[in-house]
Amino acid sequence: MLVVGDVVTDVIARHRGPLASGTDTTAAIRTVPGGAGANVACWAAHGGCAHVRLLGRVGADTAAWHERALIGSGVQPHLVVDPQAPTGTVICLVDQGAAAERTFLTDSGASLRLEPADWSDTVLDGVARLHLSGYLLFSEPSRALVAVALASARARGVPVSLDPASAGFLVELGVDRFLALVEDVDVLLPSRDEACLLTGLSDPADAAARLSRHVPLVVAKQGAEGALIARSGTVIARVPAVPTAPRDTTGAGDAFTGAFLASLLAGAGPEDAAREGCRAGALAVARVGGRPPTSR
Repeated sequence: MLVVGDVVTDVIARHRGPLASGTDTTAAIRTVPGGAGANVACWAAHGGCAHVRLLGRVGADTAAWHERALIGSGVQPHLVVDPQAPTGTVICLVDQGAAAERTFLTDSGASLRLEPADWSDTVLDGVARLHLSGYLLFSEPSRALVAVALASARARGVPVSLDPASAGFLVELGVDRFLALVEDVDVLLPSRDEACLLTGLSDPADAAARLSRHVPLVVAKQGAEGALIARSGTVIARVPAVPTAPRDTTGAGDAFTGAFLASLLAGAGPEDAAREGCRAGALAVARVGGRPPTSR
């Protein structure tokens, strides 16, 4: 599998209760490797996909660190080192309430400077699936890269999946523009908020069903409520979540996506693959950071 997407440095601040404006709020802070694309690749490798490649763009400041982290997770990195921009950084504010919900402050840095010149058709050699991080749609250079990658995958008959990535950025991009950009995608993996935003519908099941008229298979991630699977305008399965005590929900959707795709590649149907995704999501939220344990 080839994943094309963002590689960033996550600074995770786990605090309890509301932030105290104008003064200090006590928090447990860790700096860890992250990025939706990189996280998905690592979880796919953790889920049993034997050969996972990742194409991404980083700054010289942390390139070696990110490369070591990816290799340690069983991922073959193809990292372009940006000569001008530093590696992207995301500050993850995680409220240690019952849901461990997180808020992101994002500096995309080098990650969204990925461009067509960074692509080579050789990265698709032997690849059975291409997965694209939706973050790539939020800048002009990386949108152009997505178009090149989709055309190359289509020419080779390689199926393509995409995770919309961010409801906040989708608002800026625009729904119609997003749907036009994902015309050649065969699997879409939105969150509940993203599915509702993309359709204007308040019910997640109705939203997943409508999206499946645009994309052949829609797997809508519902957090603590599991996942919905839709085809041809109909929800065909509801997969329950695996109960767990959340510590940090950063990367839970990436964990689901990586495990789901690894299971699909192993021959599972969408419902069984979604069960694997839910198991990975439960493991992810019980950990700090968006990556799986490094022991495979």
